[in-house]
Amino acid sequence: MASVERRKDGRPGYVCRWRDETGRQRKKSFPRKVDADRYRAEVEHKLNTGQYIDPKAGRTTFEAYAEQWRAMQPHRPNTAARTRSQLTRHVYPVLGSRPLGQLRASELQAFVTGLPVAPASVRPIWATVRAILKAAKRDRMIPHDPADRIKLPELPRQQITPLTVEQVDQLAAAVPARYRALVVVGAAAGLRQGELFGLQVADVDFLRRTLTVDRQVQPAAGGGVEVGPLKNRSSYRTLPVGRVAVDALAAHLAAYPASGAAYVFRDEDGQPLHRGRFNRYVWAPARTAAGLPEATCHDLRHFFASVLIGAGHNPKAVAERLGHADAAMTLRVYAHLWPEDDDRTRQAIDDVFRRDVPRLRPAMEG
Repeated sequence: MASVERRKDGRPGYVCRWRDETGRQRKKSFPRKVDADRYRAEVEHKLNTGQYIDPKAGRTTFEAYAEQWRAMQPHRPNTAARTRSQLTRHVYPVLGSRPLGQLRASELQAFVTGLPVAPASVRPIWATVRAILKAAKRDRMIPHDPADRIKLPELPRQQITPLTVEQVDQLAAAVPARYRALVVVGAAAGLRQGELFGLQVADVDFLRRTLTVDRQVQPAAGGGVEVGPLKNRSSYRTLPVGRVAVDALAAHLAAYPASGAAYVFRDEDGQPLHRGRFNRYVWAPARTAAGLPEATCHDLRHFFASVLIGAGHNPKAVAERLGHADAAMTLRVYAHLWPEDDDRTRQAIDDVFRRDVPRLRPAMEG
């Protein structure tokens, strides 16, 4: 329990003493006994309710705590590298030296507003800062999260314009022969680029016409590649694929034989594909040759989604095929591709009333 007593150094005032949750003795001086008694009651209450925060914890700088936080995160290599870059380039120069306990909402709002990046890039940077401050609150380094209610810049409304079948065909024709099936499978199965690179021969079931998506290949430090887990739990999936993809894979493996755990798509040296080198030396020349200078490999995935939507699949089904965490994400990206339902809504209401409410029939027919 905490106690209050007169100062023993002969100076006027009182000292509140207590032991924190680790058993370490703490103290704080006050000029008046009433203030010391009030503080003693607060400390005892917080200790008893598990809300106690070490007064010195808030002196830890944002950078010092963030580095501890970063070292403990189960991030994939790409995510870890991106987080480190966000913090060192954008966050630490502004917030790094600030004590956690002194950060204010107005300061964080100014930080967000002053970020010299596009609005879409503000969000992942801010998400990292928020995660760190939430962790600091959970660790009881700070009594509250100062990041609440920070306003982010509005995102410009951008609508995806999917590639056409002809454009996909042009891209497939423009890449070297060993990568043509990769373009076809990307458009016909909607795999992410890393998932395409991580596809193994054993993942292809030619009899059932399915692809099992179980891993991805990502760039690693030093210019190499490494196999890593997928983006989220929903990304692990078995996809039904049509004859176009199956035939392309069969022809590819006939020309570039492999089996078992070997990767379906490999470079000229038989090594796993590296995203940076592939995009620079394979994809960039191909899109230029195809007359599509803005096309990315991810546009093949957008093409796949647009075909499913055009065929009448609902958002949940499209999300499952794409490996999205939920249908809400699918709608955020592709909502504009779903056909308008105004006429169908009107017709549904009219049909119900005409069938089930006889009294309204004359009025509706008139």
